[in-house]
Amino acid sequence: MKKSQRGQVDPFIVMDVMEAARKAEAAGRRIIHMEVGQPATPAPAGARRALAQALEQPLGYTVALGLPELRQGIAALYQRWYGIDLDPARVVVTPGSSGAFILAFSALFDAGDRVALGEPGYPSYRQILRAMSLEPVGIPTRIEDRYQPRPQDLPGDVRGLILASPGNPSGTVLRRDELAALTGRAAELGISVISDEIYHGLDYGAGFHSALEVTDDVIVINSFSKYFSMTGWRVGWMVVPDAMVRTVERIAQNMFICPPHASQVAALAALDCVDEAEANLAVYARNRELLLERLPQIGFDRIAPPEGAFYIYADVSELTDDSLKFSAEILEQAGVAVTPGLDFDPRRGARTLRFSYAGATADIAEGLDRLAAFMAAR
Repeated sequence: MKKSQRGQVDPFIVMDVMEAARKAEAAGRRIIHMEVGQPATPAPAGARRALAQALEQPLGYTVALGLPELRQGIAALYQRWYGIDLDPARVVVTPGSSGAFILAFSALFDAGDRVALGEPGYPSYRQILRAMSLEPVGIPTRIEDRYQPRPQDLPGDVRGLILASPGNPSGTVLRRDELAALTGRAAELGISVISDEIYHGLDYGAGFHSALEVTDDVIVINSFSKYFSMTGWRVGWMVVPDAMVRTVERIAQNMFICPPHASQVAALAALDCVDEAEANLAVYARNRELLLERLPQIGFDRIAPPEGAFYIYADVSELTDDSLKFSAEILEQAGVAVTPGLDFDPRRGARTLRFSYAGATADIAEGLDRLAAFMAAR
């Protein structure tokens, strides 16, 4: 059977690292997971209780845009977090943020269109674009700019721009004035903007701002995966301009029918589980402090300022020019799984690593001890 050209996307390397770690665990080894951006905590207790009660009822299709009460709850979150009076009609519940990106790209772009994104950046942006016959255009960013693009960096020959704040892998945050400058320049160039805000809520003092604070002419994407610890539940959302709602709805009806009903029920309850989410954030904050203290001592001292999310992105060019091989050595010799930068930056990622601190504090501390021993023995 002939394979399509657009289907020949690059692997999601962090998933390959996870599989290598799983095999090591199956062979009896204890692996410390600092590779994947996945909270070690379960979904909030209130979400789990709500689902348990709902299982007594049929959980059939919902409408394509999602449960109306969940859309209202998400709109209320924007009032709580940003002071934005958001019309729930603009909220579209999706099967994870990945489903939201597929809907956004389908609604905004035609085959062959070029879409700009910062490098380093989330690898699935590039691969989803390619699978949809779109062309990703990387914008090399600089550590002195906190690995975020600048308005003067935007190409004039693209149809779209993806922003991410906090960024993955960098953890850096765009300020309100920076969002205004980037979206303003994009508007001047006729570029449609998609703002990935999946790590909002995971903040360590820098604050976080939605692109909706500076413009309504934007598609904003978020998820219950990170702040609400619901990665495997596959439920996210997007906020779209009024004029785009019906277009997105028609695409969603045909592509997905609806987001998972069970996950929507749990997500609605999760919105009220703020204390639990904030307790998880406190754990990430402690883990972040551990990494900021010990990574430079171990030898990883060239890092982006981790202002949000739960990642530290390190320049390891003085240690290796092959991050894929280096991360494999760390896994084999230290029993610590980390992500090679090639996942995030195809041009410069051979000299970077990403460390996730989404796990339990005891595991993070043990991982740092193992990394210290590994580096001392090199």
